[in-house]
Amino acid sequence: MKFFPISSKKAIFFTIFIYCVIITPLKGAKTSVSSSSSSSDQQPELITYFKSTTLLKNPTIIDLQNQSRTSKINLFTSSDCSIWTKECSNEILKIAQKTEHVKWIKSVRRKIHEHPELAFQEFETSKLVRQELEKMEISYRFPLATTGIRAIIGSGQPPFVALRADMDALPIQEAVEWEHKSKIAGKMHACGHDAHVAMLIGAARILKAREKNLKGTVILIFQPAEEAGNGAKKMIKDGALENVEAIFAAHVSHQHPTGVIGSRTGPLLAGCGFFKAVISGKTGQASNPHHSIDPVLAASAAVISLQSIVSRESNPLDSQVVSVTSFNAGDNLDVIPETVILSGTFRAFSTTNFYQLLKRIREVFTEQASVFRCSATVDFFEDKDTIYPPTVNDDTMYEHVKMVASDLVGTTNFKVVPPMMGAEDFSFYSEVIPAAFFYIGIRNETLGSIHTGHSPHFMIDEDVLPIGAATHAAIAERYLYEYGS
Repeated sequence: MKFFPISSKKAIFFTIFIYCVIITPLKGAKTSVSSSSSSSDQQPELITYFKSTTLLKNPTIIDLQNQSRTSKINLFTSSDCSIWTKECSNEILKIAQKTEHVKWIKSVRRKIHEHPELAFQEFETSKLVRQELEKMEISYRFPLATTGIRAIIGSGQPPFVALRADMDALPIQEAVEWEHKSKIAGKMHACGHDAHVAMLIGAARILKAREKNLKGTVILIFQPAEEAGNGAKKMIKDGALENVEAIFAAHVSHQHPTGVIGSRTGPLLAGCGFFKAVISGKTGQASNPHHSIDPVLAASAAVISLQSIVSRESNPLDSQVVSVTSFNAGDNLDVIPETVILSGTFRAFSTTNFYQLLKRIREVFTEQASVFRCSATVDFFEDKDTIYPPTVNDDTMYEHVKMVASDLVGTTNFKVVPPMMGAEDFSFYSEVIPAAFFYIGIRNETLGSIHTGHSPHFMIDEDVLPIGAATHAAIAERYLYEYGS
């Protein structure tokens, strides 16, 4: 080994160099540890606004600007999707299908299924949703429309896009025997709203993990009372759509195999209304009808005349329905009654036609009653929020759903579906802003998932849950990519 002589000046410079190399990183490490410790000390402040789980008179409003966009959900990794490719969609689907994510989302759905709650009574369901949001450190406003929630993920800046799930169950006794059968007598999630909530919470987890990719803000709307009470209408009134420029929602469908997605542009679901008419005459003995004013005759003529509204006044290529479903004149066989009560429903695919039907139904009852010297009143229950306008998909938003679904499940697994005479209060959102409603299949004959909604035998194929979560997440993230800055 050889040694090389160095001057004293070189020795000084060498000593300074060694000092910089060794000491400076140590200072940096110390600073980093101190910073980390400080951050840890402040951590509880991130979730202090979630402490209250009681119903508040006014919704708690969270300032998103104070929230970190760094996700603590470390189950997933996300690549840079500054340029959207099919790989971005595939990545979202892979996240949703991770074993731990699938197990978790199924557990959420099963908890909700076991404890169904009717319209505006979704207190435990709402509490469960808020607890899951808290775990993900997702801010939210609560309550809206009694039990509703408006959660926020993203930058807090425009554009704002919303995803909606309904939470309420039905007054039906479950007839499906399985481990997680409803534990509440006479109540059941017989329309899949438990799955809708689970899929949206699943989407929240994915979006939070990919929050750095969001070029705007995603609003998650957990809505009460779709089945009765027009919860959507009340959510809008309470500010659920504040700043939102587009909204999307899904509904499970037994008509399509599991994971198949279907929708259409334009009218998808009919506007729906109900009526009750009371025709009044003068009671008398049936043996002396000339001493009475017979409301049965007037009511019978009105029922016949109602049929001509659709058959002779409506375009045969524009589907409409008027159905009388109840006719009550009492049960006395020897007396002409004083009143007859008739009830029914009407449906149409455009708002104009819907309100034209309402107008003509009222006219037919009142005018036909007068022909037979009777009087009539007609109640459309407008004060009880039983009128649902048609659900109409915006052309652009429908194309967005089709594009996202085709990427996720393949073009052969996206179907253009026919309009249906069913009704949905998502229609209130679609009246206000561009919207798209779509179906996601749950049909699996092997499992027995073949029964229509509102059946006591209704069940779902839970394999749909991760697909639904991924679809929601991809719709929102890609919308922000397409329309964000």
